[in-house]
Amino acid sequence: MRAGFVGLGSQGGGMAQAVVAAGFETTLWARRPETLEPFAGTAARVVASKRALGAASDLVGICVRDDADVEAVLFGVTGDGESGDGVLAGMAPGGIVAVHSTVSPDSCRRWAALAAERGIALLDAPVSGGGAVAADGHLLVMVGGDPGAFERARPVLSTYGDPVFHLGPVGAGQLTKLVNNIVFCAQLGTAHDAVVLADGLGIDGRVLADVLHHGSADSFSLGVFRGFGCDAERMAPLVAPLLRKDVDLVGAAAEGAAADLGVLSVAAERILARMGEPRTD
Repeated sequence: MRAGFVGLGSQGGGMAQAVVAAGFETTLWARRPETLEPFAGTAARVVASKRALGAASDLVGICVRDDADVEAVLFGVTGDGESGDGVLAGMAPGGIVAVHSTVSPDSCRRWAALAAERGIALLDAPVSGGGAVAADGHLLVMVGGDPGAFERARPVLSTYGDPVFHLGPVGAGQLTKLVNNIVFCAQLGTAHDAVVLADGLGIDGRVLADVLHHGSADSFSLGVFRGFGCDAERMAPLVAPLLRKDVDLVGAAAEGAAADLGVLSVAAERILARMGEPRTD
């Protein structure tokens, strides 16, 4: 399978490196030339347009920031499907697109329908773990979409993903990732409140966080919080905008399904407000 990749930042770059290292014929396109520098001297080929990337690939992985960026990659600058410089315009029928960005499930369903008109399968396949984990092949990959397309894509997905889960139709991967992310955000909130509580009780909150790290209250979120010195303001610029996006997305999905977010919403909103990203509606 010929693999293509767009979005070579801190996480996507590691994913693409894993594909290249596994020996797949790999083609890259990037808006920022500096993201291509780590691939100098490798077998990866670089093309000058998104359309050319689609033409050179049987499977294109997309790991960009948000819905608008994914749409621009798929359909071109205008996002109307008519500009002719998107990945889908160059890809042959039978191709597969894997959207690794964390975006709206509804957007993925719409893109999948448009891709299907061209004979192309779209998988929503958000990931969790980070760039270093990607390069080592141990990202969590959560996939929604046609089972046959998933099985054809699995060898490439498995270069950077372990485990790789197929969760249902298009949108299921995004919904799973969004639940993961609101739990992560809520746990950040509880870690923050635990430190505040300790300080109020006369215990050094940072020492408490170190203690919790070795006890039953430990979590990945606590580790992240400790990594920022238990300082929500210091952490905010790197995580708050993306978490705000994801909490809003899962909130909209829950509202549409009449599902209850319960305490997840309360804890997540408390830490988002603390980090300067309060709910605005």
